[in-house]
Amino acid sequence: MGLDKRLRTASTEVIRGRHRSRCGLAFLGLVLVGYVVVPIPARAAPHPWAPPPVNDCGEVGFDPLAREPDPSVPPPPPLQVPPQIDIPVPVPQLQPVPVPDPPPDNTRITPDPLPADPCHNPCPDIRDTPKPVAPKTDESTPPAPPGGSSSGGSSGSASGSGSGDSPRFPTIQIKPEIEPIPYPVPGGEGVPPQPAPPQLQPPAEPGPPAAPVAGPQVESVRLVEQITGHGSRNRTDMRWQVDGTDLGLMWETRPGEVAVVFGDTFGKGWSPGGAGGDDEDWRSNVLAYSTDTDLSDGLRFDTMVQDSRCHAAELLGSRKIKNWETTTIPTSGFALGGRQYLSFMSVNRWSRIPGLWWTNYGGIAYSDDNGSTWVKDQHARWDNLFGLGRFQVAAMVPHGDYVYMFGTPNGRIGVIGLARVPKDDVLNKSAYQYWVGGNWAPAVENQATPLVAGMASELSVRVDPGSGLWQMTYLDPARAAIVLRTATDPQGTWTEPVPLVSTDDYPKAYGGFIHPWSTSRDLYFTISEWDSYNVYLVHARLTPPA
Repeated sequence: MGLDKRLRTASTEVIRGRHRSRCGLAFLGLVLVGYVVVPIPARAAPHPWAPPPVNDCGEVGFDPLAREPDPSVPPPPPLQVPPQIDIPVPVPQLQPVPVPDPPPDNTRITPDPLPADPCHNPCPDIRDTPKPVAPKTDESTPPAPPGGSSSGGSSGSASGSGSGDSPRFPTIQIKPEIEPIPYPVPGGEGVPPQPAPPQLQPPAEPGPPAAPVAGPQVESVRLVEQITGHGSRNRTDMRWQVDGTDLGLMWETRPGEVAVVFGDTFGKGWSPGGAGGDDEDWRSNVLAYSTDTDLSDGLRFDTMVQDSRCHAAELLGSRKIKNWETTTIPTSGFALGGRQYLSFMSVNRWSRIPGLWWTNYGGIAYSDDNGSTWVKDQHARWDNLFGLGRFQVAAMVPHGDYVYMFGTPNGRIGVIGLARVPKDDVLNKSAYQYWVGGNWAPAVENQATPLVAGMASELSVRVDPGSGLWQMTYLDPARAAIVLRTATDPQGTWTEPVPLVSTDDYPKAYGGFIHPWSTSRDLYFTISEWDSYNVYLVHARLTPPA
C-alpha cells in the first residue's frame, strides 16, 4: 500500500521546500525563539520569457527559472470561485504490517552500453520512442473560456461575474481520506540479525573552533542544464525509466568515477507537478554513475544500477506505508577503501505543515560492490525519540583520521550539529564524539552545539583539495536561498552565508548538493525543482579571498 498521489503531492512539496510562500518563511523566522530572524525581501520581477530547453533529440525539457508568461499565449481567464470545495477529513483505518521487514530485492543485471546514437531508443519494447514536438499551428486563436461561452455575464459562472447574476457560492463537500494506523503482525523471514559492535567509551577531547577566514565572493551563478527527466541530454526517462526524481547527491566512488544518488523516483505514468504515486513505478532511491570531467556543459551519466533492462533499481527498500515507513531518502555518500557508504533517513510520514516531516531514524547503509547492492546497518542508527533527534538528516565527510557527520533534525526548522568518528568505527554508534561547547564528547548527540545560527536543511559538505578549506551548502529557509559557508575546520568558525540560488529566481528549488570535483573557483552543485520534479546542474563562479 502506498501514498495517494494527491495527498503525497500536497505534503511532499511543502516539507521538502518545494512550495515556500514568503508568508510561511516569515512566520517560521518570527516564531522560532532563538533563531536568527532574517527580513524577507520583496520578490524580484520574473525573468523575460524564453522557450523551454530542447535536447539534441528534439525533446522539450523543463526550465525552473521564474519567467514572464509566454507572450504568444492568451492570458488565463480571471480567477473564479470553484464550484466545489473539498474539505479533507482523515478516516482512521487499521493497516497490518508484516514484521520483520522482508529481505531486500537485490536483483541486478549487467546493463548494455548506451547506444552510439544518443537519440536511439535502447528499449523500444518498454518505452515508446517520443515523437518530435509539433510546432504551434495557430497561436492567435485563444482557447474557449470555461463553459464554452465566448461572452461574459452568462453561462452561470460560479463567480457570478455577469451584471445580472446573483453571487454563486461553492458547494462544500467533506472528502474522506484514509489515515493508516499501522500495527505489526507476524511476517515471513526477514534479514538475519547483525552482530552488535563492541561498546566503546571514547574520551572527551578539546576541539576549539578555528579562527574565522574570509569567504569567497560569488562572481556569477548559471543554470548549466537539466540532468534528469524528459528533455534532458541524459534521457533518463528513456534509458532507465526515471521520469521524475530529485536530490542528486554525489561522491567519488573511486578515482575517475562519481556516484549520483536520487530520492523518490517515478517512471512510466508520472507527469509533472511534483512527486508521483505508488502506481507510477515508485522507487525510493536510485543511483547513476558518471565519469564526466567537463561539467561546463552538463553532467553525463554512463549508466545506472539496474534490476532489469532500462530500469533503474531501488537501492534502499522501504515499506511505503504512511505512519510506519513511507520511504527511505539518501542524504549523503562517501567511500572508504573499497566500501561505499550512504547516510539516509527513514521517513515515517510527510506533513502538511510547511517545512515539517517526521523520521523514524537516521541510519547508514554500506555497499561492497561499488554501489550495486546495499546493506542497512542495524546498529548505526540515530533514533528519533519524540521527534527530537538531532542527527536525522546527515551529511558525512571523511577527512584525515575521522569521518565527520553534520546533522539536522527532521524537517526544515532545525540547526546543524556536528559529530566525528574514527574511520574504522563508522558503523559503531558508540564510537562517535559530538561537538559540544568546544569539546568532542561521547554519547551526547542531542546536546551538540549548533555550528551556525539559523535554520538549515539538505546539507552538502566537502573539503576543497586546492585550498584545504571546508565548504558547506544548504537550503536556508529564512533567507529563501541555497547558501554557501566556508571554514578551516569542520567545527568552524564558519563564514557568514553567501547566497547562491534564490527562490526568487527558482521559486520551488531545494537541495544544493556539491559535485566532488568542484574547485575553489568553480563550484558545481545540483538543485531540484518541485513542479518539474527533476534535477539541474548549477555552476557558481567564485572569487577566492585574497
